[in-house]
Amino acid sequence: MSYPTWSDLNSSSIVPPLGQRKAKSVGPAALMVSADPDMGLIRQGFGKWQSRAFLNSSLLIKEEAPLGMSVTGPYIGAPYGVMLLESLIAKGARTVIVLGWCGGLSPDVLPGDLVVVKKALVDEGTSRHYMDLSGEPPGVNGDARLTQTLAAAVETAGLDAHSQATIWTTDAIYRETPEKVSWYRDQGACAVEMECSALFAAANFRKIPIAALLVVSDSLDRSDGNWDPGFNKKRFKTMRKQACGIAMALTGKLANGF
Repeated sequence: MSYPTWSDLNSSSIVPPLGQRKAKSVGPAALMVSADPDMGLIRQGFGKWQSRAFLNSSLLIKEEAPLGMSVTGPYIGAPYGVMLLESLIAKGARTVIVLGWCGGLSPDVLPGDLVVVKKALVDEGTSRHYMDLSGEPPGVNGDARLTQTLAAAVETAGLDAHSQATIWTTDAIYRETPEKVSWYRDQGACAVEMECSALFAAANFRKIPIAALLVVSDSLDRSDGNWDPGFNKKRFKTMRKQACGIAMALTGKLANGF
């Protein structure tokens, strides 16, 4: 029998997110970047950064305008993603944008497409420590206002996106079976990834606005039943750069009271 985590959601943790350490503020707005190649694009193409280790990731702080923003990554999986998020919040982040990759689950969600996430269906083990999972299927939303702002930023950039989308968050990337894909697609999910539902749950628990922009990297919905990796396709690489620019610009505006 598992411990009923829903019963102690009003109790404080014995261990605080930063342990006994004192740390400088990361600024009011943070961008969480799951993929290391996207971290590379941001390091190279968006000004000068102060960089330091942050758990098993890197923390980038701007040395020039817009000040008050930070970028952290890479990370993979719900538990580690939430560790980073909790640490960012403990260090002063008050708004968070998530930038990641996802797999398409329907014929109209193709490699290189952009997805602005409204709701993530929970198929990971971290969210249960931050919310009551009594829904069927359990799901969690990002911040409605910030999600709308993110969708508007994509539109202003002249790009299309699957906006207000429902996705599936899983712990087991190598257990995305045809049966699971079909079931989650029937629940309204258009894509799958590994962190969003847990990040949304933790941010909601801490009362921090959060929104997520994903780039479709591959497809699990080919008519022949096979996997379609799009990682080396030109469109995917082009849209990754576009997504980095959108996420960076919006995080900078949020850092300056936008």
